Amino acid sequence: MSRVLVPLAEGFEEVEAISIIDILHRGGVDVVTAALAKQSVKGANGVIVTADTVLESVKESDFDMIILPGGNEGHKNLAECPKLLEMLQAHESAGKTLAAICAAPYVLKTAGVLKGEYTCYPSMENAIGLDGYAADKKVVLNDENIITSQGPATAIDFALFVLEKLEGKLKAASIRQAVLA
Repeated sequence: MSRVLVPLAEGFEEVEAISIIDILHRGGVDVVTAALAKQSVKGANGVIVTADTVLESVKESDFDMIILPGGNEGHKNLAECPKLLEMLQAHESAGKTLAAICAAPYVLKTAGVLKGEYTCYPSMENAIGLDGYAADKKVVLNDENIITSQGPATAIDFALFVLEKLEGKLKAASIRQAVLA
């Protein structure tokens, strides 16, 4: 069974985080949510989620993938977390997959692991400031270990793409059919 980490920062985009968590759980993936500070985390639209743990208590090496939800304040808070940036760098160095949606590719850029083609929430490409922005793609797989997506409306496609990478086409197709995506 694959195991993924979904860090949650104050101001995270709820649709993205919950879609990722839900689709991956349905697909049999062990999803661990980790708050940056206290376990109760308030999203961008006021929804409060209780994370499984806090980031300080997890090890990067325990996970097959790290997935970052976006959010206007959420991505800034993730990008200002030294432990998370170190984890992203170690994960990428180990050849493991990283995924980010909406504004969160900015966090990958801050960690120095985003290179080549990517997509993100429209206008965030200016803050990211890297060549390779693919405005016309909902989901982008870059160098086989970086997955990015545009935003809330693409969250289920993104989560299904991640599921396929982790558990295979058959499992992803089964969940896609079950959720009518």
